[in-house]
Amino acid sequence: MSNKQTGKAWLMLSGALVAVSLAACTPKATEPALDTFPPDQIYKRGELILEGEGKPKDALIYFQEVERLYPYSEWAKRGLIMQAYTLHKSKNYEEARAAAQRYLDFYPGDEDAAYASYLLALSYYDQIDEVGRDQGLTFQALQALRVVIEQYPDSEYAKSSILKFDLAFDHLAAKEMEIGRYYLKKKNYTAAINRFRVVVQDFQTTTHTAEALHRLVEAYLALGLTDEAQSAAAILGHNYQSSPFYDDSYKLLKGKGMLPEAKGDNWLASAYRQMIKGEWL
Repeated sequence: MSNKQTGKAWLMLSGALVAVSLAACTPKATEPALDTFPPDQIYKRGELILEGEGKPKDALIYFQEVERLYPYSEWAKRGLIMQAYTLHKSKNYEEARAAAQRYLDFYPGDEDAAYASYLLALSYYDQIDEVGRDQGLTFQALQALRVVIEQYPDSEYAKSSILKFDLAFDHLAAKEMEIGRYYLKKKNYTAAINRFRVVVQDFQTTTHTAEALHRLVEAYLALGLTDEAQSAAAILGHNYQSSPFYDDSYKLLKGKGMLPEAKGDNWLASAYRQMIKGEWL
């Protein structure tokens, strides 16, 4: 081959390589319209992008389109549940909730209804922030998790929902404890007592109950309400005798010549007497 022919061939090859490169960078807008493809191919393209390329935002387009182009089909149903999953994975929690709720509205008796309900609950649960933030989302997570637990008790998502429910419940108790400690530090004892009482009465199954009872001992002693302080310590000793919080309460009372015992007609003494009978608050 002559030099001239070789040069011409090289130019043609270079042009082809450039064309291939441009095609690889072509925006999706130049791809064939999705309505020219059957629903299974559109759906599977979304799956490929999600699982193979790890691009949930790009995959979402295909799941949305398969529902739009082929409404009421089996692939539309699959596309909708995958929208909820993909939006949640992308941390678009509000949109994920909307997609999951739409699935439940359209297909309440479907086998994936339990998963849709679980995704809806997760969209609240995964937004629960540090203890100091507003707890409205925690309440909503608890409500949504309860739905999964009660309506789909035999599903594979029930066990996980129970665990997350307990953690969210504990989270609310932690919020009450944080505020109570703040009031106690500021010597606003009445406000502190109100918060610790909520933990003892409404969050008694959480990990914070022992400390709440001890803080009640501290606050009541600071107000000179010794019957209440002794009664709180009696409950603490009855339920959490091995807790370091009981040791602290016992030392506080002993230093003032008192012992943990239910005294008077206050709410704590009544609660203690109920426990002796095998009841709780």
